[in-house]
Parts: sequence; C-alpha cells; structure tokens
Amino acid sequence: MPKWNTEWKVGPHGPLEKLSERLWRVEADVPGIPMKRVMTIAKRANGGLVIHNGIALADKEMAEIEALGRVEAIVVPNGFHRLDAKVFHERYPSAQVLCPDGATKKVSEAVPVSSGYAQLAPDGAVELATLDGTKEREGVMIVRDSDGTSVVFNDAVFNMPHLSGFTGFVLKSITKSTGGPRVSNIMKWFVVADKKAFRSHLERLADVPDLRRIVVSHHIVIDRDVAATLRAVAAKV
Repeated sequence: MPKWNTEWKVGPHGPLEKLSERLWRVEADVPGIPMKRVMTIAKRANGGLVIHNGIALADKEMAEIEALGRVEAIVVPNGFHRLDAKVFHERYPSAQVLCPDGATKKVSEAVPVSSGYAQLAPDGAVELATLDGTKEREGVMIVRDSDGTSVVFNDAVFNMPHLSGFTGFVLKSITKSTGGPRVSNIMKWFVVADKKAFRSHLERLADVPDLRRIVVSHHIVIDRDVAATLRAVAAKV
C-alpha cells in the first residue's frame, strides 16, 4: 500500500450512509489489508462540510457528498490516515487541511497543512479536539444535532470483529485490535504517552450529554449503551 495516493484512485466501498441530520459515513476497503476504513462527513452550522479521514469515492457518491454542502475542511486525523489526503486537497483546494498538532510533520509529507484542530472554531454543531495524553497526535470530532451528540474517533477507539487468516491472528492476539470496542495495543504502544490523562479524557467524553453514538475509523459504529461502553473501554487503558 502506498504512503499516499497521488491520483484519485477508487477502491471497493459502500454507499453514503446517513447517521443523523448532520452526520454521514462511508465504509471502504483498506488496500492490501482485510480491514475496513471509514470516512465521516459532518455538516457545520453554516452548512459547510467537514471531511474526516477522506476516502476517494466513485463519482456517484462524491456527487452525493457535494450536494450536501461546500467542503470547508479536510481533517487528516493522524499521521497514518493520509492515504487520500493529497487527492482530497487537490479536489477541494479552498478547503482547510487540518490535523492534530502532534501529527503535522508526518501529515505535511503528503499534503500542506493549514493548521491544527483549534483552527476550526466550535459552532455548536461540529468541533475538533485533541485527546489528552497523546502528545496531540490523535483527536476526536464532536457533532451535535437534534439526534444527540456523536463522537467520531480515529485510531483511539476500535470496534472491529475478529478476522480470519494471519492478519486476523495478528490483530486479535498481538495488537489486540479486534473483538469489540477497545483501545488497541498499537494506540497504547505508539500514541498514548500518559494513560491516566487519556483515560480521563475518554471518561469525560462518556459523560457528554445526550451521547448517541461513537463513530470509529475502522469498522462498526457503536450506538448501543454508548456511554457505558466508552467507560468500559477507558477502564481497560
């Protein structure tokens, strides 16, 4: 798999799925790995769109996204999720490219970064925040609407089923990435620098009023017992 794409390359992906009046997601294959990656689209109070973890889609789905509003911000959520960052920037050159401050150096190898998460001013509908204890290398997108509040994670929280084959064995037994909601060993080994601070931030997110769902960037949305599930995830950090 290349570090990042230099042309609009469409792989297998699903349809645009509406989660709420301000939130949509698309699930696609990870090239060369039997995993799914997720792009999340949020609509700001002014009608502009924030693309979180952009994935190059077919013309039909891109037209559906563009019909929702103008793309104002492209969020590259960490230094590893940059596969389609360059081509998204080229497609929407007027959009800000944002990433966590601690990931700027790595993301900038693929695409010019406008600023960190603080550049997107909270508007009551969509906000970006870095996660405590990660040295500002990972964050979340928080989306509020009449349906409740959604928290969009990247690699900080996984919700993947067990997979088959050698990759499945590695993900289950070594990186501890599969088998339901959890913080994987990859996150613990390479991103979380202060477990106490990170755990505390997850617990605060679990206390967000009207928490309706957690969207993860790999596989399944968490939409049942959401607050309790996130507290259980935090307790195992």
